[in-house]
Amino acid sequence: MGETILLPARRGKAVRMKRDARIHVINLHGQQVVDTWALNADDPDEVMSMEHTRSCLDKLSPTAGDSLFTNRRRPILLLEADTSPGVHDTLLSACDEDRYRLLGFKGKHGSCTENFHTALAALDMRVARIPSPWNMFENVLIGPDRGLAISPPVSRPGDTVTLRALMNLVVVFSACPMDIAPTNGLDRTPRDVQLRLE
Repeated sequence: MGETILLPARRGKAVRMKRDARIHVINLHGQQVVDTWALNADDPDEVMSMEHTRSCLDKLSPTAGDSLFTNRRRPILLLEADTSPGVHDTLLSACDEDRYRLLGFKGKHGSCTENFHTALAALDMRVARIPSPWNMFENVLIGPDRGLAISPPVSRPGDTVTLRALMNLVVVFSACPMDIAPTNGLDRTPRDVQLRLE
């Protein structure tokens, strides 16, 4: 029997996974972006890397059946199934205080970067440098001028991504707190996500 975890809007969660364990990421409301990281549990210096994944796959984003790769070019997670339209981002960094400041927000704002560190601290883990996340469900468009634009996600309520661990892992998820850009839909409202381990 698996464990079901509610990942509240704007918050993060770190989960330990044994090799071959599966986790289902369920987009309950349809348009919530989930920043995702994976670290080798036996050597946290080995992390899921978007630049290595792109070069290993020779494409911008993995699709069902593809592996995601580490900074040592080893498969770390298998994207086993995806009921969404398959639009996920590998280009953008995690939001942070400076990102919100550049967008004109004054004061403190929760961020995926903060969620990453807080979630790992709950497992008594710390890392010096945050890797670029796999931005599940994020819709980043590349224009004719090669510019990037964030558009509302095309995922639907209940869309699910299933990941299988290819080594002993710590996986970190952040229900992105972005409420300025349309990252989480035109209404710019972060929402809860469900995680189901098996």
